[in-house]
Amino acid sequence: MLIDYLGVREINGSLIVLDDVEGASFEEVVDIRLEDGTLRQGRVVQMEGSRVVIQVFEGTRGISLDNTRTRLKGHPMELALSPELLGRVFDGAGRPIDGLGDIYPVARANINGTPINPVSRVYPKNYINTGISTIDTLMTLIRGQKLPIFSGSGMKHNELAVQIARQARISDEGEEKFCIVFAAMGAKNDVAEYFRRSFDESGVLQKVVMFLNLSNDPIIERILTPRCALTAAEYLAFEQGMHVLVIMTDMTSYAEALREFSSSKGEIPGRKGFPGYLYSDLASLYERAGMVRGKSGSVTQIPILTMPNDDVTHPVPDLTGYITEGQIVLDRTLDNSGVYPPVSILPSLSRLMKDGIGEGYTRADHSALSNQLFASYAKVMDARSLASVIGEEELSPTDKKYIEFGKLFEQHFVSQGANENRSIGESLDLGWQLLSTLPREELDRVDDKMLDQYYHPEQKEA
Repeated sequence: MLIDYLGVREINGSLIVLDDVEGASFEEVVDIRLEDGTLRQGRVVQMEGSRVVIQVFEGTRGISLDNTRTRLKGHPMELALSPELLGRVFDGAGRPIDGLGDIYPVARANINGTPINPVSRVYPKNYINTGISTIDTLMTLIRGQKLPIFSGSGMKHNELAVQIARQARISDEGEEKFCIVFAAMGAKNDVAEYFRRSFDESGVLQKVVMFLNLSNDPIIERILTPRCALTAAEYLAFEQGMHVLVIMTDMTSYAEALREFSSSKGEIPGRKGFPGYLYSDLASLYERAGMVRGKSGSVTQIPILTMPNDDVTHPVPDLTGYITEGQIVLDRTLDNSGVYPPVSILPSLSRLMKDGIGEGYTRADHSALSNQLFASYAKVMDARSLASVIGEEELSPTDKKYIEFGKLFEQHFVSQGANENRSIGESLDLGWQLLSTLPREELDRVDDKMLDQYYHPEQKEA
């Protein structure tokens, strides 16, 4: 039996409070009919006895205390699911905004998802090729992994997100088994249009599902956007057997929306005003990545977040780093010097990389090459630090070679065109070509047999 509750006890920001409500459930969806007949949606976010607090998605402007009718729907917020999702564009709450009409649902699913039983998880093994040398060679993205990108305001993370979505592919199965779910939170109109236009022009839109929450959309929808995106990804992966790469930008906008919502509920703030449950809330999103035993698909996540003031100890990147399996850090100095993508090599890593590369996956020399490039670039930074104190002219011949190697490495390996799609073989060969500019005795992370095969000092990078 459906009951309409007439009137509202209290209005506070995006929240309304009802008294004497029976049989309500947490996260239950409600319809709110205004005095002029307008219909809005909300969900139950807090219950104290018979008092219920409802979060209104479209905001509370125009809601009357006396003549508003509220109806509980008896189920949590659900997303319509179908193979037709591919190639479609939705708003932050999962409503189509591409003018192609509603999805004909084959199924509906709770956007909060169902936790994956740890026992049924399959350890990620195979890799996703992004066509970007630094990522594929040094911090390889493994299928079923969650690998965030830590960026800063004004840096080229949007361009990097589009390039990854455009170029990413899997090597051992047909392209029809691979797709992208792209979620933008708090995006400006021009940025959202850039995402949509880039996917359309490159011809990959038909394998992309887009969820766009704009900066002028209700802030409450921002909390729903990643949940809708991950629900779509789980359906495509575990019901349709696809390998899904979920790109979510910007998680800092999501966390700030969560902070504002928490504040309006009167909850006690934690560090920098964020709610004390920010860690578990982020984990409830990130942990929806993975592979499940008995299912052929996988969900891989690349959350992108901007660090306020480039501060990696800010709560959002700090907590994200605890939950995820590595990170890709973008460097402002490289960005200012014109290097794209400005990936900072030394603080970046992929913790699952070791089990998804090498013979049978990428190439037998991948692991040794990666270790040597990390070690050599670390010595480059040491040499640069020393040069800043005593001057480059006073450096030893070996240190001068490292300085030169660092320039070549950043110009030719880290830097690549926004439309340049390098195969894993090309990236590995380029790494060996650069290492060949260093004396053989300096390559102490590679065995002699591998050096005999790949070390060719006469092939120096121009």
